[in-house]
Amino acid sequence: MSIETAVPVDWPSDPPAPAIEAECRWRALGLTDGEWRLIRETLGRAPTWTELGMFSVAWSEHCAYKHSRKALARLPAEGERLLMGPGESAGVLDIGGGWALAVRLESHNHPSYVEPYQGAATGVGGIVRDVLAAGARPVALLDSLRFGLPGKPRNRYLFREVVAGIAGYGNAIGVPTVGGEVAFHESYDTNPLVNVMCVGLVRADRIARARADCPGNRVYLVGSRTGRDGIHGAGLLASRTFRAGEGGEQRPRVQVGDPFTEKLLIEACLEALATGAVVGIQDLGAAGITAASSELAARAGTGIDLDLDRVPRREEGMTPFELMLSESQERMMLVVQAGREAEVERIFRRYRLEAAPIGVVDASGRLRVRCEGRLVADLPARFLAGGAPRYDVPQPVRPLGPPTPSSASLPPGDAPSTQPSSTGPPAASAAGAAGQALGRRLREAGASVAGGARAWIYEQFDHMVGLRTVLPPGHDAAVLRVLPDEAVPGGPPAGPARMVALSLDGAEWLAGWSPYAAGCEAVLEGARNVAAVGARPAGITDGLNLGNPERPEVMQALADVVQGMADACRALGIPVTGGNVSLYNETQAPAGTAGARAILPTPIVGMVGLVEAPRPVPSFFQHPGDVVVLVGRPAFLEAPEQWSADFDLERRAIELVVRAARQGLVRSCHDLGQGGIAEALGEAALGGKPGADGCEVTLPLLARSLEALLFGRGGPAWVASVAPGDVQPLLALAEELGPPLVPVHVLGTVMPERIRLAVEGAGTVLDEPVDPLRRAWRQALEEAARP
Repeated sequence: MSIETAVPVDWPSDPPAPAIEAECRWRALGLTDGEWRLIRETLGRAPTWTELGMFSVAWSEHCAYKHSRKALARLPAEGERLLMGPGESAGVLDIGGGWALAVRLESHNHPSYVEPYQGAATGVGGIVRDVLAAGARPVALLDSLRFGLPGKPRNRYLFREVVAGIAGYGNAIGVPTVGGEVAFHESYDTNPLVNVMCVGLVRADRIARARADCPGNRVYLVGSRTGRDGIHGAGLLASRTFRAGEGGEQRPRVQVGDPFTEKLLIEACLEALATGAVVGIQDLGAAGITAASSELAARAGTGIDLDLDRVPRREEGMTPFELMLSESQERMMLVVQAGREAEVERIFRRYRLEAAPIGVVDASGRLRVRCEGRLVADLPARFLAGGAPRYDVPQPVRPLGPPTPSSASLPPGDAPSTQPSSTGPPAASAAGAAGQALGRRLREAGASVAGGARAWIYEQFDHMVGLRTVLPPGHDAAVLRVLPDEAVPGGPPAGPARMVALSLDGAEWLAGWSPYAAGCEAVLEGARNVAAVGARPAGITDGLNLGNPERPEVMQALADVVQGMADACRALGIPVTGGNVSLYNETQAPAGTAGARAILPTPIVGMVGLVEAPRPVPSFFQHPGDVVVLVGRPAFLEAPEQWSADFDLERRAIELVVRAARQGLVRSCHDLGQGGIAEALGEAALGGKPGADGCEVTLPLLARSLEALLFGRGGPAWVASVAPGDVQPLLALAEELGPPLVPVHVLGTVMPERIRLAVEGAGTVLDEPVDPLRRAWRQALEEAARP
């Protein structure tokens, strides 16, 4: 009987179909009863154990997005610069001059809790291969991290090891880690978040696709050999809730990385793609050979015939189930044009990497798998890759909160001296006492894990390898240069150096009140950060991290987060290139107790901006004697429920900052972010150049209280420094872009080695030399990470 008409057989060591049905074995693989019935009815028979394993990983939440796909359809996925959007390995944005930027964000949350070093390291390796699968050379990494409060030894251990894993892998493969963010909250105690973003450069006419086109083409497995590490990582590790204390038994499901092999794989794949012989490419990450082969075939409407005997292995006795589900790292799947196999094989031989022809593309539309002459799987490729149920998502809830204090009380464009306090200035004696208390609070905030410098993290990363980094970690956004001599042969000549800005932001501080606000604010914060360095927002990639979607409140939060992001992106004209959803980030309570520990809904936004300024604007003061100004309108939020969004103000404020940078009117610019105006001023000074590492400023009482003025969060606002002669041109530019005007307030001057901060009507709240403040600021995270 030919393979085309044969029925797949059970592998000798696998449970037979009658036992699978009698014992409901699909449940142990993470499939529901309803999914089992759908599989059985569609196939017209019971699946083999190998087939059931393939469904269990391909239909896992991590791969199939069963609970999130309908919500994600609300995100805007169109834009003039978007060359390739959601559904491929990475999104691609046109950056001009014949070049494009591939961008993607992925999570490795569950593995990083179980085995933090390898979990974080292989998260880096996986996202690099996603960008490589778009035909792009990976040129930068950014990471977004969340941990429990560092008072607990386990949280400090996770913090240290995750950072070490990112550094160990990224440094070894020669891709700079140029930015990111970190936050701490008790909800992440047993569920740390490790989201990694990668960007790569590709010629716009050389973008690769993950498709298995043209029957007769050969399917190659290249890179590392296949082992038993990471089996069922997508299904039984990343797509379900942990039990309390379960981490140790899950360790075998965590992949083990080899960055030196990954570096060779990057170079070999790029060289093979350059020949034109490779017509399809996909990385092997979650679900291994199963996902890569079925998705390549499904996108093209073709089939693939696989022979597992040809898969290079590093362990003996591996079954078809293990081979199809293994998530061994540093592997890619290539579709090679028939007749050009020798070209590709020579390249991989030179890099001493495996290049095994394990399959052939056909017109059947089916994924057929053989091992030792037996047919062990025969499945419709599109059903396997895209047939998982898609669960309904509730209608989103937008908060109808009051306007923020700033927009309620401040007429746009008023001079600082005319801005009244809603409560009036405090009495002198009360002001003095309040000033001393606020000064202590400011010093404590700068030395805390929330307000301290992130240098302890990024100084472990090689952020200059590749010589593209213009603004390194520590600024509002990282900036990379596309060198002017990289014009496309035969295309337009290279112009001035093209630069791109990259930021990574989250806003879970709003999520407890409104997940919608958290999603919206994450996008707005990213746009403000790239604008601060002189870049116009061009596109985002996103990572959505939530708890168990089987609980209605989590599904509601998912719907709200996505809608918040969608509304902000549409308002600012920013397309979504793709991204990642990580659910089940919660841990069941120990036996005998009720409830579960779930994370705050945590949307992470990776923002890409195109730098319009002749040189990027740093976040820190540059020259003594410069004028310190406040651009825009802070929200001065004292509580999340005060949040509201003014998209028109956001657009106009971002336009003002970008144009001011393009015209060279600002020498430094720093977004207020989550710490408020006092933190922004402190960071701009503490990170400043010698002689420009302090300031003397007096704040008008723009907010309802001193606390709100100094510590209030949010809003489109930046602390900038301006040459004295450029203050009037900046004010004129603000007036040109109105009405209504984006406020610009003169606060004081940049000076050396001291920070003097006063408030009108309340006197001086901080007057300190910079050195002790800087030491405490820089040591905050290092102290938090100590064993």
